[in-house]
Amino acid sequence: MAHDLSPPGGHYRHVARGGGLIFTAGQLGIRPDGSHTAERPFEDQVRQALANMLAAVRAGGAGPEGIVKVTAYIVGVENWPRFNAVYAEVMGDHRPARTVVPVPELHYGYLVEIDAIAAAPTDEG
Repeated sequence: MAHDLSPPGGHYRHVARGGGLIFTAGQLGIRPDGSHTAERPFEDQVRQALANMLAAVRAGGAGPEGIVKVTAYIVGVENWPRFNAVYAEVMGDHRPARTVVPVPELHYGYLVEIDAIAAAPTDEG
C-alpha cells in the first residue's frame, strides 16, 4: 500500500494491474492520513483527488506520462470549467483521453472523483 494514499474505504484496492495496464480505483479528495477535504473548495478537492490518482498510478509502477485514460465524476456540470482548469494545471502537457461525467452526488459529500488507466512499464531493457 502506498504511503501517499489513505486506506481503502471499502472492499477494494486502490490499484490493480492486468493485461499490461494499471487501473486505479476512483479517488476522492481524502488525504493520505485519512482526513477529508469534502468541506474544502472544489478546486482543493480536485487537486487532492488528482494527487491521489497520481499516487495510485505510481503505486502501480508507472508515472503520469503512462496514463492513457482518465474518468472524472463531478457534481454539477457547472463545475466542468473549474475542473478543467485545475486538471490542465496539474497534468501539464500530458493529455490522456478523458471523460468528465456530471453526477448528482458522490460519497461523503465530495464534489469530484477521479480514476485512471495507465500503461504498465515493461521490464525490457
